Amino acid sequence: QVQLVESGGGSVQSGGSLTLSCAASGLTTGDACMAWFRQVPGNEREWVAIITTTGTVYYNNSVQGRFTASEDNYRNTLTLRMTNLQPEDSAIYYCAARPGPGFWSTSSAFTYWGQGTQVTVSS
Repeated sequence: QVQLVESGGGSVQSGGSLTLSCAASGLTTGDACMAWFRQVPGNEREWVAIITTTGTVYYNNSVQGRFTASEDNYRNTLTLRMTNLQPEDSAIYYCAARPGPGFWSTSSAFTYWGQGTQVTVSS
């Protein structure tokens, strides 16, 4: 059974930083397309960062230069380091996985999801 468990959300002021973690079990992160998505109520879930099985990291333009995604395939964990956070970054952040190679950026392409963790940035 695959499980993804996020942690590290919270509240910060504009310009602050947070680090999110995702612990995966039941799959090997290095054998999956791993991703961070975020969602604001009433909006569609949007991708934030994607790590393919080759280790290549892709970023949504809205977070490029501010967020850093990484994975530890030995510990089966995913990390999202978020800096210079802005109010528009406020959302529920989800970890997602799709076993196998390739780059996927639509939420419907991902098989497994974590429960989400809230990030709130105040101005």
